[in-house]
Amino acid sequence: MPTLNVASEAGLQFRHLQNQLRDCAPSVDLFDQDDFDILVIPSFSIDQSQLKKIAGFLHYEERLLFSLIRLRNPHTRLIYVTSQPLSHTIVDYYLQLLPGIPFSHARDRLLLLSTYDASLKPLSQKILERPRLIERIRKALRPKKSYIVCFNATVLEQELSLKLGIPLLACRPDLLYWGSKSGSRAIFAQAEIPFPDGSPASLWNEEQVIEAAALLWERHPELQRMVIKLNEGFSGEGNAILDLSPLSEYSPHLENWEVRVKILRDRLPHLRFQAKDETWASFSSRLPELGAIVEQFVEGSVKRSPSVQGYISPRGEVDILSTHDQILGGPDGQIYLGCRFPADPAYCLALQDYGLKIGKVLAQKGAMERFGVDFIAVHQPGKTPEWDIQAIEINLRKGGTTHPFMALKLLTNGKYYTDRGVFLSPHGQEKYYIASDNLQKESYRGLLPGDLMDIIARHHLHFDSSTKTGTVFHLMGALSEFGKLGLTSVGNSFEEAEALYERVETVLDQETHTHGLTSFSAPILPITWSEVGD
Repeated sequence: MPTLNVASEAGLQFRHLQNQLRDCAPSVDLFDQDDFDILVIPSFSIDQSQLKKIAGFLHYEERLLFSLIRLRNPHTRLIYVTSQPLSHTIVDYYLQLLPGIPFSHARDRLLLLSTYDASLKPLSQKILERPRLIERIRKALRPKKSYIVCFNATVLEQELSLKLGIPLLACRPDLLYWGSKSGSRAIFAQAEIPFPDGSPASLWNEEQVIEAAALLWERHPELQRMVIKLNEGFSGEGNAILDLSPLSEYSPHLENWEVRVKILRDRLPHLRFQAKDETWASFSSRLPELGAIVEQFVEGSVKRSPSVQGYISPRGEVDILSTHDQILGGPDGQIYLGCRFPADPAYCLALQDYGLKIGKVLAQKGAMERFGVDFIAVHQPGKTPEWDIQAIEINLRKGGTTHPFMALKLLTNGKYYTDRGVFLSPHGQEKYYIASDNLQKESYRGLLPGDLMDIIARHHLHFDSSTKTGTVFHLMGALSEFGKLGLTSVGNSFEEAEALYERVETVLDQETHTHGLTSFSAPILPITWSEVGD
């Protein structure tokens, strides 16, 4: 049978499986229905050369451990697969968070499996290479009562879904282009959402990048900087900044096209790369495979990076889940470090409107499950609107804001109200949080999960189920080797959430006798914490 027909047949079978979700998942509340078997595959199935730039990336498989809170439903069963075995201390920590469910009852409905493979391959590929593991998973799942959740869906997750014969609650792999940098720009245009000027299509080699940069500069002679982005860059690690200020004498109104192209070509090796140790040689080598875009760098003395998260049901309905102000770092404020929830009320409703428009366009194309949209917001004092908001990219996957929000929702049993852009507990108390995947210090290396549990207990840093405030920890497996930890600090105000976060860091510093700098070093201020200056 020709390869094309095989691929087409596989795609049709995959869609048939996904259609089973239409009857049981009319909304995001599928996760709150019990009597289902949930197979969690936290595979980071993205370009591995980009992913390995992130310290402890293998432990990012732990970010979906919030899914264990689904076991609060007494008939839900859950299978969680990882590359390396999870520490029982970490698993027990999450199970102890379950409200009103005996620990042993939840533990009996949880099956933990591992591939025992720490290589750079995506987890889904590791599973596919182990047919006996697949068979064990298949035998543990109930037909017509099971579905798969993952970090992002590719042909690997599609193949796993087909081999197991259960649907994948995620966007189809053939639609992933709309979550790339160039695909995002096309969606923004269709949704009539403002976004920065840039290349209209993907660029596949150095010459195309140079030409697109020269054209963009010609359209905007006043441009100070532009950003070159790999289509599949992760958390800003695939971005590079082209600073035009040293080239002002070659601007479009002063020099001809040929000279300007030559100057831009000579400048490429001197780009400011956001990923550590990146070079133009390694960056450009990814162009033929991943593609890239060239985009105007949005300037502003007061600038923020908000985002909106939405959900597209299997039936095509679009819901807005949350808004955040992202906390960015790196050489030019391009790398995701953390977030605060909810986004500033000055623009959160506008974000929701944009997110809804984008979600509807994605739904028309067949997209499903979670999506996120990142924006740049520049303050314009004295103007209407006060904030200029431009869309930057779409993520058709779970992101850095997914696990903090789901932890908040599941631990408090509260609800996000889109009419006000706030999250309320069942008793009407507003909830706020500060979250990060990047509390990282050299002195934290060597702390075992058990050591962290001792520190949490001794200093009462844990989440308090009675007040619905406190800190929830994740990425604990990365602590010993990389000195890296994730946390979500939940409070009844931003000030309380920030105080909780600061207390955790202070205690860890005291326990490890350090006062060094953390990679998550954005200043913690009540209003301007998420602002990114030039």
